[in-house]
Amino acid sequence: MTELILHHYPTSPFSEKIRLIMGYKKLAWKSVIVPQIMPKPDVLALTGGYRRTPFLQVGSDIYCDTALICEVLEHVQPEPALFPAGLKGLSRIVAQWADEKLFWAAMAWNFSPKGAAQMFGGSPDAPIEQWGEIARVFGEDRAKMRAGMPRMPVGDAAGAYKSYLRRLSHMLDEHPFLLGDAPCVADFSAYHPLWFTRTRTPVMANILDATPAVLAWMDRMAAIGQGSFTKMSSEEAIAVCAASGGSQSLLHGHSFQDDHGIPLGSAVSITAEAFGLEPTEGELVAATRTHYTLRRTDPRAGTVYVHFPRTGFILKKAAA
Repeated sequence: MTELILHHYPTSPFSEKIRLIMGYKKLAWKSVIVPQIMPKPDVLALTGGYRRTPFLQVGSDIYCDTALICEVLEHVQPEPALFPAGLKGLSRIVAQWADEKLFWAAMAWNFSPKGAAQMFGGSPDAPIEQWGEIARVFGEDRAKMRAGMPRMPVGDAAGAYKSYLRRLSHMLDEHPFLLGDAPCVADFSAYHPLWFTRTRTPVMANILDATPAVLAWMDRMAAIGQGSFTKMSSEEAIAVCAASGGSQSLLHGHSFQDDHGIPLGSAVSITAEAFGLEPTEGELVAATRTHYTLRRTDPRAGTVYVHFPRTGFILKKAAA
């Protein structure tokens, strides 16, 4: 069985998405806890620059972004399906909406003064600068990751979040899950920002009360569990990478699709379109219709293959 190593931290919402999928597919996995904020030297040894959480490691292959991780886990364990027959397109579209629109509305609501005060132990009536060192450092770190990306005002977030919750409730009128009788990738993507509201900022969770069908669905999702996992240190994970015999990519389709005029073997950089814009540089060894792969070397991790989905990421030639 492929050894799945998930690099995450307990309060990361996108990590909860993947942890639940591990449980749904009854997968065994290794748990490596990463720092919430920079510096992250062991993370960067593996990713080369990408520092969003989580990422999945299999040997010397590093899979970035939960959309791509879902594809990998579907390959490792096809049943139960994340992308059911007849719903492959729709499930991906709903998941993308949830990971982007729903997520940012929910998090803007969660990090209102009351929600942030609950997380960091401050007073919602006092400036964040007075809440303590942890709040200050966390805020500075996330501001760097936002790189000028505008933050939704709380009032607008409230309106959008309520609207999105009603839409989810309507989807649950006739089925226990969003697209049918079993969860799919849409459910896991829609669940994790609501999980954060309910578990990390419960002072803000009354927004969920107007949609009892959503609350009942959340209970069904939480009951799935997180599969079977054991702890692993980041040093051990780096050693696994260094000892690997090369890439054993779990991604389907390896035909070259050239949309940039950049041939394989070129030195390139890959950057997220939004949030967490730190580039990863390396040699382009795959550019398929669904993903990119860079080969890079690290003094500790050795030769590393870093995989990104095409959607949501920007490929460029590396600066000379």
